[in-house]
Amino acid sequence: MKRNVANRRFRNSLTSKYLLIIGIAMLFMPIIFPMASILYWFINDGIWQPSPSLNDKYPNGTVLEQMWHQEAKSLASAPPEQVDKRLQALKQEYPEMAMFWVDDTDQTRLMLPEQGKLPKKWTPAASIQFMKAAYNSDPFTVVAYIGDDEKLGKGFMVMELPRAYIRPKQILASDTTVYTVFVFIMSGLFILISWLFFARIRKRLIRLKEAMISPDLDSGIPRSVMMTKPDEIGQLEQGYNDMVAQLEQGRRRQLEEEELRKSLIANLSHDLRTPLTVIRGHLHAFDAESLSQQGKDSVARIETKITDLSELIDNLLSYSLLTSGRVELKREACDVLRLVKESAAAWYPIWEKEGIEADIDLQNEPLIWQIDALWFRRVLDNLFQNVVRHARSGCYIGIHTETREHDHEVCLLITDRGPGLSRASSSKGTGIGLAVVEMLTKEMGLNCTIVSSESGTAVKLTRSS
Repeated sequence: MKRNVANRRFRNSLTSKYLLIIGIAMLFMPIIFPMASILYWFINDGIWQPSPSLNDKYPNGTVLEQMWHQEAKSLASAPPEQVDKRLQALKQEYPEMAMFWVDDTDQTRLMLPEQGKLPKKWTPAASIQFMKAAYNSDPFTVVAYIGDDEKLGKGFMVMELPRAYIRPKQILASDTTVYTVFVFIMSGLFILISWLFFARIRKRLIRLKEAMISPDLDSGIPRSVMMTKPDEIGQLEQGYNDMVAQLEQGRRRQLEEEELRKSLIANLSHDLRTPLTVIRGHLHAFDAESLSQQGKDSVARIETKITDLSELIDNLLSYSLLTSGRVELKREACDVLRLVKESAAAWYPIWEKEGIEADIDLQNEPLIWQIDALWFRRVLDNLFQNVVRHARSGCYIGIHTETREHDHEVCLLITDRGPGLSRASSSKGTGIGLAVVEMLTKEMGLNCTIVSSESGTAVKLTRSS
């Protein structure tokens, strides 16, 4: 079973496909030369040969010479009239030739066509001079003794043909050229097939890469791809799709858990308000009773903790509403400094009771920001409350405005001289309070920068540029 699976995987793999291409190329190598020979014959002697021309009638000088001597031999015992008749027939068959013959009395007989330069009576010297001039010259000249035997004394016959008609047949392509071209064609075909093979691989990989870098705008999870073939890239696509499916499943589980957490926080915030209200009512009942100083101090501590717990519940509820997107801010132009002064006036008795010195230095001109006044008050309350809870040991809170030098933007700065946010505190809830501050300022288009050290904490609020 495992062997069958392995064999099937190998057949579907890219390696087997490329080995098949190489194998086919190697099988073609032994038949390249026979096929090149056939191609050479087709080009030079086969169906690609040009239509017949004069070269076919006058193939070469050797053939013409043999033909002319054969004709002269066949006229060994022929009378002059028959020789004339035969030359006239040859002239009709070979009209490009010039012919004449000399009889046994050395007289020039029939000339086809007439040639005035030829002597009427041939002497041995004239014959030698004519043959010497005709040797390897143009026109191509053949002299044949009638009967093909000089001793018989029957005379001789001459044919002349311009060498242009007996030039060797033009070879369209040499065997080396044909072999070279054929090898180049086969190599080019192999390269083309290999290129197409790898081009398809590249296209599939690019498609996979595009899917990886093009996540869904809502979920941020990459898109899945369609598996095309069961090869190595197909297995990679399948693994990638499995990963995407796991990411989507994890995101759904995360969203469900987030919704459950938000719902739990909201429900707890609502449910805790009722017992806190009851406890606060019973504490007020204690005020009418006669208590010792220690009892009064205990009631005061309980009331402080209940107040802290109530504020923590408010922050939890606000955080739940903000993270669930159920808070709709109504931003409008407001004087931020007026809101700061009103909130500071409300907190001043608490600071005075805790021994915190308030250092307030705000500019006289209004500072107009586009904010939601109600939620901006919540930001200020959380920041002031954070000072009371975690920085009361510094006995100081500073509320100032300052102007940045590079853009002349006015900033709101709230500072304290406490131990810093990194130090442990007896009161909890710092994280959720500051988280609400950061979320609200971001929603209102503000920048909130918090710098904390052992010498204190500074919170700077500015408009986003």
